[in-house]
This record gives sequence, structure tokens and C-alpha cells, in this order.
Amino acid sequence: MHGELRPGEEIAIRIDQTLTQDATGTMAYLQFEALGLDRVRTELSVSYVDHNTLQTGPENADDHRYLQSVAARYGIYFSRPGNGICHQVHLERFAVPGKTLLGSDSHTPTAGGIGSLAIGAGGLDVAVAMAGQPFYMRCPSVLGVRLSGQLRGWASAKDIILEILRRLTVKGGVGKILEYFGPGVAGLSVPERATITNMGAELGATSSLFPSDTRTQEFMTLQRRAEDWLPLEPEYDAQYEELIDVDLDELEPLVAAPHMPDRVVPVSELAGQPVDQVCIGSCTNSSLADLMAVAHVLRGRKVHPRVSLSIAPGSRQVLLTAARLGLLETFLAAGARILEAACGPCIGMGQAPPSGGVSVRSFNRNFRGRSGTPDAQVYLASPAVCAAAAVAGEFVDMQEVGPAPLVETPADPVIDDSMLISPLPQEEAKRVEIVRGPNIAPLPMRGPLEDEVRGVVLLQVGDNITTDDIMPAGAKILPLRSNIPAIAEYVFSGLDPNFSQRAKEAGGGFIVGGENYGQGSSREHAALAPMYLGIKAVFALSFARIHQANLVNFGILPLVIDREVYEKLSQGTPLKIVSARYGVETGEVEVELGTTGERFTAQVEAAPRQREILISGGLLNYVRERL
Repeated sequence: MHGELRPGEEIAIRIDQTLTQDATGTMAYLQFEALGLDRVRTELSVSYVDHNTLQTGPENADDHRYLQSVAARYGIYFSRPGNGICHQVHLERFAVPGKTLLGSDSHTPTAGGIGSLAIGAGGLDVAVAMAGQPFYMRCPSVLGVRLSGQLRGWASAKDIILEILRRLTVKGGVGKILEYFGPGVAGLSVPERATITNMGAELGATSSLFPSDTRTQEFMTLQRRAEDWLPLEPEYDAQYEELIDVDLDELEPLVAAPHMPDRVVPVSELAGQPVDQVCIGSCTNSSLADLMAVAHVLRGRKVHPRVSLSIAPGSRQVLLTAARLGLLETFLAAGARILEAACGPCIGMGQAPPSGGVSVRSFNRNFRGRSGTPDAQVYLASPAVCAAAAVAGEFVDMQEVGPAPLVETPADPVIDDSMLISPLPQEEAKRVEIVRGPNIAPLPMRGPLEDEVRGVVLLQVGDNITTDDIMPAGAKILPLRSNIPAIAEYVFSGLDPNFSQRAKEAGGGFIVGGENYGQGSSREHAALAPMYLGIKAVFALSFARIHQANLVNFGILPLVIDREVYEKLSQGTPLKIVSARYGVETGEVEVELGTTGERFTAQVEAAPRQREILISGGLLNYVRERL
């Protein structure tokens, strides 16, 4: 580790493990190839295919062939399509207490449920970590979450994190790690803990951590990985910068209402509201225990005629074990549709709701339009609440469903790693030919920072703009992830369909945003595609952590302004950053309004090392210079 453990100071940590998924992985491995190394330099790296599994054309299948050949060439495990969602599989087969994990997916902190320090990042940061370089970040503060009591009735792990989101909001975890402790922890299984750490990403948190205790040991023993377990718990007198208490005895089933995960209300307040669609799964709630709770609700019942219910197991292990236990028969008898073990509807890959429809999902995000239907009303809830709504055709007060089950997962899950392809020996790996489909375009680059940066404000947006807003996902756009010129056509398309064309005609320019700009997914395409369009800087009131790092990585200046300056700027305003290189070096740039000649200052939201990266024109340039 490098640097001082003081909140806000830049630190560097060694990365033991990395993971990628196919929506971000293709670009990450193109970037790794550009570093010119023969093999990854981590203890373990895994390439998962779980996002782009809907193959409506050759693009996704071509990317999968590329990913498999790259994994064979550079010493990386490859998880084949159908093996499961990266976070669920990693929790089962690879995550280790005390190890660091960096993943090109914002929900990588899922592994914190097993006691791993797991952090989401952009693909370029992961590529650099695979090269054996440390991961740099601002040292987070630690927020202690003391759990007391135990979950009762239909209250679940999902309700714990929804309660925390209700209190802290989607900005409440920025710059923080949440550490869970207290007597209530012992009553939570590893999959339940993983549900909570998974949705810590919705708080904007750097990571979330549970201790590694006897419950962790039980889980790892079931996974036949008992030798990887070690105890890790906070000191009895541990001190936290902040502390919140959650009494599990008092929790009731909760729901996040459209269109943010922090708009949390009790499900009892929504009872009677009609529902059109229910989706159960995602990396948040697709464990075997989750599906067992769903089966309890559905057994002997039928899905309401108005409702479409889909269920996606989180991994092949969960799917095989559910089949052996007869859960699939229960689901099919009730009228559910069984999806493959993949992200699917959560990332907008199929199962879009009807126009104006109400969809209840056991997922982690309900941003407007993310489901694939712009005017859908998407709610987030626990799997049991979802199942009850599917049967009733409306939200249900869970007290009317009957007693909650005591879910005990079997002591012998079906473990079959045949769809995990292990790395080849290095000499054999060197002979592997990497397969590149025609959709894989060359990696765009940017030159060093110019001393005078001119342009116009191409777009001004408000608070809590998500990376889904900047770079949408879905079945139409995700297959273009390895083709930046093609995917750049969709930048901000949901907010301004003409943005890409205007940016190209103007030769680039600037974006102005409000608070928490770039929250949500880690997708670096939300910085990479704007860079391709010539975006030179983003002026915002504040930035989300991962997106700020991605902007730096691709040479886009993240500049913090105050509300007064924000009000002065609007679409079409010409701006000139004076002496940009000097300003970035000092951490404050001077900006001139072309309309009046008036000047204002903006703070460069970057640590000293990040300022050097910005001057180099991005992280790839910076690292290549040093390697």
C-alpha cells in the first residue's frame, strides 16, 4: 500500500484478484493488450460472460470469442455464457476473505459479503491492475453500520439495504466504505450479506464489508473451499468516522419506488396497486435461498393472468441445485418464465415492461428507462415481495401472505465447474491466436492536454445524472461496446437525441452537470465515448467516484464549480480554459466566458497523480510512458 490512511488522501493498494464482464471486458482487454505484457500479474483474474448474452446478431458472439481467446492467451479464467452472473459465481468459487478484488462492474463490492475488499472501477483501471500495477483512489472514510436484533417475518436482507438507502440516499456513501458489525450480523448468511454489499453501490460507496466469521466458514465449506477461509472481524474497540444503527427487529418489507433506489416506502403503503410485470434475479437476489423463498410463495398458486413473471438464477450452481430440489417445477407450475443464469432484464437485455407498465423487480437499480421502456414504473423489492405481487397482480401487504418460511439451504449444492475454463500454462498460452470480430474497432486515444482548451457547452443537465443517462445500455446498444465510433452515436440519446451529431459538428466541447454527476454503473464507455466525441471537460457541482476516475483515465477534465457558476452556464455558452496545463498542475483552472469575457475558477477534481494523468491525455498514455 502507498500513501497515508487519511480520508481524502490518495492511496494505492495492491490488487489480488480482478474480474470483468463482457459488456466492459472487451474494452478492458483491448487496453490490457495495448500495455504490451505477456501475462496478467495478479493472483487470479476472471473474465465472465453474463451481460451481452442476447445474440440478435454476430456482435456479442464475436466479442465472446475474443474474450475467450484473450483469456487463454494471457492467463485468465474464462466463465462461459450460461455459467452465471459474475458476482454470484465469484462469491461461490473465487472470493476469499481478506483479498482485494477490483472489477469492471460497479457491483463488484458484492464480494464484501464474504469479507473481501472488493471495489468497482472502470475497465482501464482493471487493465492496469492486471498488469500488476496498484490501484489508486482517495482513501475512503469508514461508516460503521451496527446491526442488532434479527429479521422477523417477511423482512429480508433486501430490506436492510433499502432502509440504509432510505436514510443515506444515493449520495450518502460517496467517499466511504460501509463496515457492518454488531450482534445482528451473526443471523445473516453470506448470500444475505452479499445482497447488502451489492446494493452499497447504490449509495455511491467505495465498498461494503462484512466480517469473515463462522457463517462465512460454513458457506465456504459448502463450496468446498474451506481452506480459503480465515477469520476477519473488527477490533472490539474499533472507531468509525460515522455510525448508524439498524434494529433488525423493527424492519418490515420495503420497496424502492420509481425512479431511484432511495425512494423507499413500506410495501404495505402500496398494497392494492396493480402490477404488470415481475422479474426475479440479478446479482442482488438470485441465490438459492432467494429462489427457495420465491418457491414458498408460489407453491400451489398461479401467477395472475395480467402479470408476466420471469425468474433468472444467478449461477449454474443455483440453477442445477434448484432443479434437483424441484424448485423449477414449482416455478413452471405457477406460470413463471425461466431465464438463463445471466443479468438479463437488469441491464435492459430483454423483458422490457409494457408501455407505462408497473414492473416489480428484485434488482438493484430502477433508473428511468433502464428497463428498456422509457415510461415504465419500476419498483425494487425482495424476491418474496416480488413473488407475492406476481400471484396477486398487485402489491400485497406481506402480513396477508401467511407465515414466512425458515429457509435452510441444502448442505450439498451441485458444484460443477466445467463451464469455467482454467488458464493455460504460459508457454502454451503464447501460441494462442486472439480472435477479433469485425465489430471490434481500434481503441481510440487522446493526445496530451493542450494549453488552451476551447469549446461550447453542448449540454447542461441536473443532479444525479447516471451513467445510464450518459451511455445507455439495453439490447440495441450493448452489443456495440467494442466499437466506440458506433456506440458514441448514443451518448445522451435518452436526454438529447441530437447530442452526438451536435458534438461532432462542434468539434467537441463541454458538459455541465449538477450534484453526483455520473452515479450508477462503472461503465467507462460513459467517459470513453464522450472522449471520442471531443468532450474536453465536464463542469459539475460534484462527481460520483467511479465516473470521476473514468473521466481522468480518458483525459476529460473533471471540474467542480459552485451553484452560482452553474446558473451562469447554459447550452451554447462558449468557454475557454486559460493556461489549462498550469491550471491542472495547481488544481484550479481559470475559465473565460466567450460571451462576456467574464472569468471564473473551477477546481480540478483530481489527486496530484491524476493531474499528471490528465496532462498526459489519459491513463493509458501515462502507464505506457512508465512501463
